[in-house]
Amino acid sequence: MDKQFQEQVDGLLEKYTELLLGESTPELKKKVETWALYMHISKNMPPLTRHWIESYPDAKENMRELTGEIKRLNEANRKKGKEDQ
Repeated sequence: MDKQFQEQVDGLLEKYTELLLGESTPELKKKVETWALYMHISKNMPPLTRHWIESYPDAKENMRELTGEIKRLNEANRKKGKEDQ
């Protein structure tokens, strides 16, 4: 991929992370990237997701924890946004 394009996509991910969670750190960006990719695949190719979970049962719990963390951070960010208004 073209370096400029990759930087632009990275900027998109950084802004998405910030809007979703209230801040954007390298660690949070990686978590959001992983979560977004998994969610996209699970909605578009559920059999692939099921196969992956069957192949790596521990990954199911890790993804569940990651999804829960992102949900909690998003809810906290929304709540903070409402309080700031």
